[in-house]
Amino acid sequence: MIYPSIDKLMHLADSKYSLVVAASKRARRIQDGAEKMITVQSNKNVTVALNEISEEKVRFVRTKDGIK
Repeated sequence: MIYPSIDKLMHLADSKYSLVVAASKRARRIQDGAEKMITVQSNKNVTVALNEISEEKVRFVRTKDGIK
């Protein structure tokens, strides 16, 4: 099970698609060496990214060209 749940995160995004894209982009940055902004018990980058989004440490903006 993913924590935090998608339902809990939906107030931060306009769609599940936007949330998934934002989490995957952040997880990729962590994979490439970006510093984690929070401490979590999981070593999985997607879980870290979702927790960062949940705690509003990472914000994303939907643009005409995609999500940044």
